[in-house]
Amino acid sequence: MSGIFRVPKAVNEPVLDYMPGSKERENLKKTIDELRSKEIVAGMHINGEIIHTDKRAIMRPPHDLSHKLGEYSVGDATHVTAAIDAAMKAKKNWNLLPWEQRAAIFLKAADLIAGPYRAKINAATMLCQSKNVYQAEIDAACEMIDFLRFNVQYMYEIYTEQPTENSKTIWNRIEYRPLEGFVFALTPFNFTAISGNLPTSAALMGNTVVWKPANTQIYSANILMEIFEEAGLPPGVINLIYVSGPTAGDIIFKHPDFAGIHFTGSTEIFRQIWKDIGNNIEKYKSYPRIVGETGGKDFVMVHKSADVDTVVAALSRGAFEYQGQKCSAASRAYIPMSLWNEIKNKLVSEVKSMKMGPTEDFSNFINAVIDEKSFNKLASYIDDAKNDKSVEILTGGNYNKTKGYFIEPTIILVSDPKYKTMCEELFGPVLTIFVYNDEEFETTLELVDNTSEYALTGCIIAQDRYAINIATQKLSNSAGNFYINDKPTGAVVGQQPFGGARGSGTNDKAGAKVNLLRWVSMRTIKENFVPPKDYRYPFLNT
Repeated sequence: MSGIFRVPKAVNEPVLDYMPGSKERENLKKTIDELRSKEIVAGMHINGEIIHTDKRAIMRPPHDLSHKLGEYSVGDATHVTAAIDAAMKAKKNWNLLPWEQRAAIFLKAADLIAGPYRAKINAATMLCQSKNVYQAEIDAACEMIDFLRFNVQYMYEIYTEQPTENSKTIWNRIEYRPLEGFVFALTPFNFTAISGNLPTSAALMGNTVVWKPANTQIYSANILMEIFEEAGLPPGVINLIYVSGPTAGDIIFKHPDFAGIHFTGSTEIFRQIWKDIGNNIEKYKSYPRIVGETGGKDFVMVHKSADVDTVVAALSRGAFEYQGQKCSAASRAYIPMSLWNEIKNKLVSEVKSMKMGPTEDFSNFINAVIDEKSFNKLASYIDDAKNDKSVEILTGGNYNKTKGYFIEPTIILVSDPKYKTMCEELFGPVLTIFVYNDEEFETTLELVDNTSEYALTGCIIAQDRYAINIATQKLSNSAGNFYINDKPTGAVVGQQPFGGARGSGTNDKAGAKVNLLRWVSMRTIKENFVPPKDYRYPFLNT
């Protein structure tokens, strides 16, 4: 660690409201129109150069399939190899760069997003990922800014953590080295901030990175890379490639310099990656770091003492914001019989009031799901529910992909708490509810705990403090992020570090110091100023 510098104390970026008549609303609408008015060709970023190929894929808004945002250049195995070579070439100089110089790059990137790029990154996220204005603001702008600023603070805190005990003639210190090799960042479609955080958190700690975003997020990922490069990121530190997962994996997971993976995505893919790494373990110079946040089947547990309006708001927002395409989205709820009728009436009314349509219309709360594969999967679950006599659809249940991939916010009532939509991750605007007898509260807690393989997020809604305490204890392994009287979504960097265990990942908490520790290898250095000159200890004297 060079210098004695301090870093600016990180604070959460204020969320703009985009109220009618506001300057930010006017600016964002203008930027959306500008992005819609021109088609781009997104190239890969390898060793500081923009790489195009003859093979192209089209990018369209999920809510407006007739519109073309542009194309991206599809890469192949040669581009994976080139990205690895670039990362390894850049590694020495990046490792030697003083920490405060790395910090300055990412702090500048945060300020660029907060200022001149705010409308552009939000507009891109609204268009290519079909997020409404508020969801884009809290993600692409605020959370991305928070990740960058808080990670710089965490890096500083890590570097200043040194041994406290030293004898008079001995100096002990710890060096936090980057990993030996390159890091692979494999990022999802649903959060622009996660897509940006996975490569930058590893790079901040001195690593060089190969970054593969989800195809459906390339449009905004390309803008993030533009921001990082404008902030001064040197060539080869982060290399952005557009290739298929199998193409990337076949080369990366067999490469001797593979040092770790930072992943957010499906449990199925993460488990396969873990197997591939294990099968190739003898090829690596060191044991790779495996950091992953995967799926969720997140719950809302309601006690008979709960405030009804709190429950309705938590379910409405938790289940249907961003069309339920959050790994933290509320997808199963347990409601006591005594509150059910009141909750049902209010909840159904609220959900029916949600307007659905394109993101360009700021009055729409619900937009499109990400692609046809997701649309078809959700439609099949809804159709199965319609055809099951033991299941009741309380509201929603309709879908249409004529203009975009639109699924109505849907609430399913089941009598079987192990019905498949209570157990399986759907990743869409579908909430399943099970009504339990009030006196079976603790039994139902056990049901919540053992219904799903996941353990990402969940909440208890109650006024009875004893009930809250019991739920907190019994569900201690059921959710890495646990909420009391709040929806199970919306973790804020610096306030609620995010991640889960069981089938939901390694719980290495994005937005926390512990995550950055995964991207360094500690070296303990002991320096003896007055070393011994003789092997003999005092006890040998006679």
